[in-house]
Amino acid sequence: MNNQLTELRSLASKAQNRRTETGIPRVAMVQGKVPEHMLAAVYDPMINLILQGSKTMTVGDRTLRYDPATYFVMSIELPAVGTVHPASSGEPYLAVSLTLDPLVLSTLLADLPKPTGRYDNDAGFSVAAVTPELMDAWVRMLRLMDRPEDIAALAPAYEREILYRVLQGPHGWMLREIAAPDTAMARVSLAIQWIRRDFAQSIRVDTLAQQAAMSVSAFHRHFKAVTTLSPLQYQKRVRLLQARTLMVVNARSVTSAAFEVGYESATQFSRDYARVFGLPPARDAARILLEKVPPAAEHGAARS
Repeated sequence: MNNQLTELRSLASKAQNRRTETGIPRVAMVQGKVPEHMLAAVYDPMINLILQGSKTMTVGDRTLRYDPATYFVMSIELPAVGTVHPASSGEPYLAVSLTLDPLVLSTLLADLPKPTGRYDNDAGFSVAAVTPELMDAWVRMLRLMDRPEDIAALAPAYEREILYRVLQGPHGWMLREIAAPDTAMARVSLAIQWIRRDFAQSIRVDTLAQQAAMSVSAFHRHFKAVTTLSPLQYQKRVRLLQARTLMVVNARSVTSAAFEVGYESATQFSRDYARVFGLPPARDAARILLEKVPPAAEHGAARS
């Protein structure tokens, strides 16, 4: 797989230190030192392949690390904190990702035989070893960046192949669960959409359970298994991430951001925020803003 990995690194070498679109639907890449605050977010369902360096991803109380020998799958929307690391030899972090499209996945599954057996894992995210077949599909997908006229005809076929290779691996059950309409994971996914849509409003777990057609105990158990968080903890993480964006991007005060995301107490907001992000909200926002200012700008200089 070394030749495949070398070619993928070359193909993705124009990526920047933020999500960089490739011109291929749902396929993006990133390279270099990504600011920590940009990696703390509610992540869309995706397949993430590391080409160089490594990445740690923390969801709730669970942390996973993956590198060029592995790939990461997140099957539902999850609030997570990521950290990227350069290679031991000094080369910058480099990765590509495919955002999951439920329609594409459902269409593919309709053409495949249904699996037998049961699954012994409920989590909505995990890491697995990459295979030569999966790498080969990624190579052909990224080659399309140099042949944009072929994207419309060939990208859908390569996307199906990437998904098919993942379906054949240890993450296959996860993609099947999320694409089926009546599984526990699919119901949790719907609940997550309800929470995210009305994150600033108070929620009742019994109401969410009823909407998901589960008992309260079963809903809470499945939600925690899939996300590592309780429904209320999930809502709190979404609120805190949104508040961070309001303070950094929209220059909201701590109190204004707290109330806007649904907190009734700015003091409680500050406690929760510091517990998750490690600093009080005002200090954290100031740190992020300082990191966003180029060194030249800090000294009043300008560069062309």
